[in-house]
Amino acid sequence: GSSLEPEECSMEPPAVPGEEEEEEEVPLSVAPGPVGCQLFGYVGIEAVLDQMKIKTMKTGFEFNIMVVGQSGLGKSTMVNTLFKSKVSRKSSQPGQEERIPKTVQLQSITHVIEEKGVKMKLTVTDTPGFGDQINNENCWDPIIKYINEQYERYLREEILITRKRKIPDTRVHGCVYFVPPTGHWLRPLDLEFMQRLSKIVNVVPVIAKADTLTLEERAEFKQRIQEDLKTHAISVYPQEDFDQDPEDRALNDRIREKIPFAVVGADQEHQVNGKRVLGRKTKWGIIEVENPAHCEFPLLRDLLIRSHLQDLKDITHNVHYESYRVRRLNESNRPGLSPLNGLPSKEPPPDPAALPTPAHRAAPGPCLGGHQQLSLHCAWTPQG
Repeated sequence: GSSLEPEECSMEPPAVPGEEEEEEEVPLSVAPGPVGCQLFGYVGIEAVLDQMKIKTMKTGFEFNIMVVGQSGLGKSTMVNTLFKSKVSRKSSQPGQEERIPKTVQLQSITHVIEEKGVKMKLTVTDTPGFGDQINNENCWDPIIKYINEQYERYLREEILITRKRKIPDTRVHGCVYFVPPTGHWLRPLDLEFMQRLSKIVNVVPVIAKADTLTLEERAEFKQRIQEDLKTHAISVYPQEDFDQDPEDRALNDRIREKIPFAVVGADQEHQVNGKRVLGRKTKWGIIEVENPAHCEFPLLRDLLIRSHLQDLKDITHNVHYESYRVRRLNESNRPGLSPLNGLPSKEPPPDPAALPTPAHRAAPGPCLGGHQQLSLHCAWTPQG
């Protein structure tokens, strides 16, 4: 009857083939898909984290830190306090000298620290004598040279045809700069150093020996330092440009409000309320370095080790080292560089005056009509 007519009409082919299929596929492609696929049983994808953890515990990882500041600000003591060990200026090899003499040369000490099965190859680079001279002009050049040398060493290993399975990483991941507790503004030396070094390494400024300042003086000094950093456009770690997501930005904003950290270092333990704590003993009490009410050392330790250690390494590799690598490879296109590896050759570039003279510019013999050309290339004197 009439009920079959719609069915017969619906079975007729469309006027243009493929139109209905395209109309049906468009909503499917536009519609958002599910966030995750529901599994019917346990697959074991989460075991990847365990595999990475086991591999890292076997191979270990590397972390290189540099401390910069004047003598007497407690740089070595601060490093010992960070890792709760004598790692700053004590040699790990028994045949060498136990302590490094105070010179103006940069010294690096490497130790292997193990905690709960995790091994870390720690390299501490000390800068004794920085800023101690009467004339401190260009006193940051040895530090910049050392940092670039580590980048160059890594680059040379990376561009080899047969590379090592794991390239030794000696690049500086973080530079802790110690500001003297003057209570005034930053010195021109401090501004110039951080302005130059912040472009090639992660700089973390701290106020050394903060126990010499009152709480009011400390707050005013930190505010003045933050104003100086903003006025001179100095970007210290953590940089705002490298925040990846809103959560990281919120966490780093809280850290940036506290920078520079007012720290106190101590490597001796004292008895306080029946507990052994690290601190400095004075006539009026004991300053506990791990007590947030006394100083901001716990914030510095959390930033360097507990929360941002891997981020320091990632920014060093992806930002600072990458910019150095691009600059060096661009220089390989210029004359005077070795064609083998794109790095500067030890031989100086040839002098243009010493190059062989082309035939059309050779010293002419007797010729006609060449006086105007000869006057441009040689001193012509009539003979006879």
